[in-house]
Amino acid sequence: MQQRQTFPNLLIVAQAGRLEFEALIFMASLRASAPGWCGRVILAEPRPEGAWQDHRTQISDGCRDLLTQMGAEITPFTARHFGAAYPQGNKIEALALLPENEPFIFFDTDTLITGPLNQVRFDFARPSASMRREATWPQPPLYGPGYGGIWKSIYDRFGQDFETSLDLTQPDEHWERYLYFNAGWFFGPDPGEFGRRFLDWARALRDDPHDALACQAMEPWLDQAVLPVVIHSLGGGRPGPELDGLDGAVTCHYRRLPLLYAQQGDHAIEVLERVVAPKEIKRLLREWEPARKLIYQEKGRSKVRPIFAGHGGPLPERQIRHQLKTRGWWLV
Repeated sequence: MQQRQTFPNLLIVAQAGRLEFEALIFMASLRASAPGWCGRVILAEPRPEGAWQDHRTQISDGCRDLLTQMGAEITPFTARHFGAAYPQGNKIEALALLPENEPFIFFDTDTLITGPLNQVRFDFARPSASMRREATWPQPPLYGPGYGGIWKSIYDRFGQDFETSLDLTQPDEHWERYLYFNAGWFFGPDPGEFGRRFLDWARALRDDPHDALACQAMEPWLDQAVLPVVIHSLGGGRPGPELDGLDGAVTCHYRRLPLLYAQQGDHAIEVLERVVAPKEIKRLLREWEPARKLIYQEKGRSKVRPIFAGHGGPLPERQIRHQLKTRGWWLV
């Protein structure tokens, strides 16, 4: 008898505004591109209290109904530590919603599922995260400490081994030698222990940065400064080739819709436009200016993509954002 596949719990975070519309795209693309995905999708929604006090966070009724129809379990939580002051902290605090000792995957809500997620061979005993990142953090000061000194100081502070985190194929003081992730997706075997370490260590660096971090901007990089140490502490590391579909043929972390049209290949755009075509989705997404103009009025194809069509290779995201803003297409 064939053993039934066991699915991890999938976590995203959404609230009123841009994130609820991105959540619609996420869920529509998951159902269309990964029809074999049968796991729970827990959508964490911050309450308008605690660290989100006096902010409108509740998802609108129309989006709530459609997200629920597509299988999202909308689960409120109260953010106590980050909230409006550091929205990226939602992903850290929301991990507490998940059942302990059950494998999980977190995705940023601005993710498009473009292939069969259920066929990706996750090894939950070895946590990992996205390598789709640039040399954004740290930024070593002229007179030191360098990359090695900054990263080692964090490992030392939390009692973790630094040397075994290094990629020795990269030269000393080259940023890729040091374990550094984008927090757009990450996974592990137990959200309880993962979330506790993530929360405790992020709060420690935020509230009491040590000397090696004196010149480092922790906003918005705090989650990405802590995540590698958490993953390494749990026996994880850089993703292997079995995860190539993530940030590849299976998922696309587009960050903002203008960036999707500027950076991504034809397949991602075709998936996006196909999954949001049904009238019940279109009726809601047209309320969001980026979707209305870029997708439904086809300005993404006719205006944004031609700007970058002549470049011979990928541009740094900073340059892409600048060009989009200069030409009036930075719609967020």
